[in-house]
Amino acid sequence: MSELHAHILVIEDDPTIRHFVRLTLESEGHESHEADTLRRGLISAGTRRPDLVVLDLGLPDGDGVNFIREFRTWSTTPVIVLSARSAEADKINALDAGADDYLVKPFGSGELMARVRAQLRRHLHQTPSGDSTIRFGELELDLVKRQLSKQGTLVHLTPIEYKLLTYLAGQPDRVITHSHLLKAVWGPGHGEDTHYVRVHMANLRKKVEANPSMPKHLLTEVGVGYRFVNQ
Repeated sequence: MSELHAHILVIEDDPTIRHFVRLTLESEGHESHEADTLRRGLISAGTRRPDLVVLDLGLPDGDGVNFIREFRTWSTTPVIVLSARSAEADKINALDAGADDYLVKPFGSGELMARVRAQLRRHLHQTPSGDSTIRFGELELDLVKRQLSKQGTLVHLTPIEYKLLTYLAGQPDRVITHSHLLKAVWGPGHGEDTHYVRVHMANLRKKVEANPSMPKHLLTEVGVGYRFVNQ
């Protein structure tokens, strides 16, 4: 299976939106499968083993967040949420449950496919086993030496900055919530201390980004968290 021909499961109860998503996916060479309920979605996910799931939250037999929680007990396949729920709390709830991205309805085909391509790249081309280097822009992150360098010159990172960068860079194109970052970097007792993340992220951007006010790699998802983009 290649990025140009992925098997994608669409779980959406609205037939008009489901048809639109299917046509959009197939226009770029993907094969789509459909389900209109949470239960059918779980069955299809288990039998078809898709490369990516596109999921609505408002399903007739349950909340799509419950699908994500169940799905994450046995699969790491990317999940893109499509939902009319635009509140930050809803986005955070879905992302904390294990979703990889969140797109608010109404949405355009161009934005949908950009999100699909990003998740397929992450899923299909993750850092190979044995490769301890992550390269982005003019920077090189060596996971064995625990060093960041820019065009051969070492960039000094504090221990917290290093943990932040490696955690984000290890999951490119995925939205990581403030809560996930806090628990991963500072520990489980700091899930609400979002100001820690903002302060250290601002300092990290000054060292990583050519223009910290217009970052290309460490992107903010307003009110939700951050996304690392490998450009």
